[in-house]
Amino acid sequence: MGESVAEATIVKWIKNVGDKVEADEPIIEIATDKVDSEVPAPEDGILIKQLCAEGDVIAVGQPIAVISVGTSETSAPSAPAETPKAESVKPGAVAPTNGHEPQLAVYAATDKINKAGPSGRFYSPLVRNIAQEEGIAMAELEQIAGTGAEGRLTKKDLLSYLPERGKGETSTVSIKTPTPAATPSAPQTAPAIKTPQVSIGGQDELIEMDRMRKLIADHMVMSVHVSPHVTSYVEADVTNLVAWREKWKKKFQEREGEALTFTPIFMEAILRALKDFPMVNVSTNGTHIIKRKDINLGMATALPSGNLIVPVIHQADQYNLTGLAKRVNDLAKRARENKLKPEEIQGGTYTLTNVGTFGNVMGTPIINQPQAAIMAVGAIRKKPAVIETPQGDFIGIRQMMFLSHSYDHRIIDGALGGSFVRKVADYLEAFDPNREL
Repeated sequence: MGESVAEATIVKWIKNVGDKVEADEPIIEIATDKVDSEVPAPEDGILIKQLCAEGDVIAVGQPIAVISVGTSETSAPSAPAETPKAESVKPGAVAPTNGHEPQLAVYAATDKINKAGPSGRFYSPLVRNIAQEEGIAMAELEQIAGTGAEGRLTKKDLLSYLPERGKGETSTVSIKTPTPAATPSAPQTAPAIKTPQVSIGGQDELIEMDRMRKLIADHMVMSVHVSPHVTSYVEADVTNLVAWREKWKKKFQEREGEALTFTPIFMEAILRALKDFPMVNVSTNGTHIIKRKDINLGMATALPSGNLIVPVIHQADQYNLTGLAKRVNDLAKRARENKLKPEEIQGGTYTLTNVGTFGNVMGTPIINQPQAAIMAVGAIRKKPAVIETPQGDFIGIRQMMFLSHSYDHRIIDGALGGSFVRKVADYLEAFDPNREL
């Protein structure tokens, strides 16, 4: 499911216990990060046990089913047997079998291995699973040298370390607790956030959040908690841009079979500005700044359910305006139909949200972690404005819009964040009304 995915929710079992399954035939539906996917059977066989129920949240790498393969058996238990939870099984214990089922070893975690260690180094689900099975604590894991990008610990690094650990050469690690004076910049433990008690009246309606809304809520709270948000605003005169689109939108529809919206035009300006200000296309990992090579542009999309999803155009700077328009339309359409692939909502490095589609003139968007910035574009409205000419200034009716740029103040200061949004506005205002498409 990709390195950034740590868990999935079981949505629906397609196959029941006792059903025959064929290789690549879907057996279960799962949901990860707002996208629903089907998990196919790896081989032909018979589904003999379901190890999880609908609604369960399962970690990546955790078994979800047992399929009997390479056997002439045509029958299987009519109901899934009780499976002990991983927390209650000792390391190395074997799940009970009925004589026909393959034996399944279930391991309990010997130590909590987080995605990121105290040093800020990221650990993939595979590395964390191996560490837990081998009884390697987080403190010991932090001492193992990594050869991956940014010093990341790879599977190869960990497997190479295990034989030496078994000899006792590096099996114990001495960790000294640094004094506050030695680490003045060490982050302090944040106090627990207490939610207020809410009273419910007799006439009030209590509505349970759906799965996607819960994910969005958690993600937004986390983003505000992690990043100190600052928002800079700029008003742009997009009169030439509006006139150009009005001229070309019908021709574009006839030629390409696609609608020409404002979104790809805004994207084009953002992409040009990101080339000028590459330190906006970044992420934070502990005390390190990750400067992204690719520009993967996310586009916040409202769904019919009222929820929000952010499809990503990977390497968006490689597309021309026509290509961007086609990609925007395709992703938006499939997002509303719940047909996006998991990889199409991952890996974004910067996000655009168009609040103008709802008639809003501006917004204060929340950063889509682990990105460092996001831009909201407001509605385009006719307004009186001062027009400067060599012959003097005068008042005219112009098409105006606001741009709102929210950014992580830990790594993007006001000078950079404000200059970036100003550059985007400059590109929009300098749009060539005679441009061919």
